[in-house]
Amino acid sequence: MTEQPLSILVAGASGFIGTPLVRALRDAGHHVSTLVRREPRTPTEFRWAPGERPLDPAVLDGADVVVNLAGANLGKLPWTDAYRREILHSRVDATTTLVDAMRAAPTPPRVFLSGSASGVYGDRPADVLDDDAPTGTGFLAEVCTAWEAAATAAPEGVRVVLLRTGIVVGQGGGALAPLVPLTKAGLGGRLGTGGQFWPWIALEDEVGAIVHLATADDVSGPVNLAGPEAAVADRLTKRVAVDLHRPYLFSVPETALRLVLRDAADEMLLSNQRMVPAKLTASGYTFRYTRAEDAVDAAF
Repeated sequence: MTEQPLSILVAGASGFIGTPLVRALRDAGHHVSTLVRREPRTPTEFRWAPGERPLDPAVLDGADVVVNLAGANLGKLPWTDAYRREILHSRVDATTTLVDAMRAAPTPPRVFLSGSASGVYGDRPADVLDDDAPTGTGFLAEVCTAWEAAATAAPEGVRVVLLRTGIVVGQGGGALAPLVPLTKAGLGGRLGTGGQFWPWIALEDEVGAIVHLATADDVSGPVNLAGPEAAVADRLTKRVAVDLHRPYLFSVPETALRLVLRDAADEMLLSNQRMVPAKLTASGYTFRYTRAEDAVDAAF
């Protein structure tokens, strides 16, 4: 486990996960630079245009770790055909741009932490999914497979970690964002049967795990980022209602969800992914939140 301050470059630094991640890395004493799509405002910002032009390899000079969280928001619904293409290409283009710069750099970074998602497993109601479980089928599984393949093209000698992130529970975004206004309006309720396993993880643990993995020198390949205790969807949605002191009266049928959200309903809300964070736990990471209800409470 490396303990000295590292030079870390983050793509996707302004997002729901990226913003607190950059803060946590700096609080831990690391030197953090970020990639932005606008004119840089500080000496630690560098402009890039993934998929449009190459990234100057000099941006990676001295970087020990590159963290890649870039990609179009999955929560932007519905998924039109055009937006499905954006979901895919925003992830693959960003990752390929970073990998190409690594390949051209005189000294590539030692570590590449690249985003992925629980969707890589598809809908697996009968399976307990550890980090080495085979990939599944469906749109998000195809996206994640291409995304991960782009990351594993990193130069030889770079430790690549694929961050298979579950449903992130935190304040100001993530899984709770669409649930909160509905619940406040008194429309909170069960989604489908409510018995589908959601691979939840508290935002604080998502960030903590990424910081931990930056220096966990013996960890590589796919890593499940999910809470240590499995939970079905109904536990999370019901807890939102409890915390907001609102009724929990409704049940939204699967057919209604599919009618409104199309395939995003099956991919994001109705699929089962009982993920086990085996590698993360074995590497010594200690979760702040071990129960889904506590993670929801912390978001309010």
